[in-house]
Amino acid sequence: MTLERARQLLGTQISFGGGYNRNGARLILAEVAKEHGQEAVDALIRELGLDQLFGFLPGQPL
Repeated sequence: MTLERARQLLGTQISFGGGYNRNGARLILAEVAKEHGQEAVDALIRELGLDQLFGFLPGQPL
């Protein structure tokens, strides 16, 4: 998965919000971590504000 595709998918999860979408976002971030590493995950968390929306923290394992 490219980082751009991850941004698109996470944007969809953000637009819906809620608990189920948190799990979907977590799965997307886990896939990003596998392919691009934790630094890419941390960058997406900061860029998209996932810390405030879903409680994900940079550096925290998914």
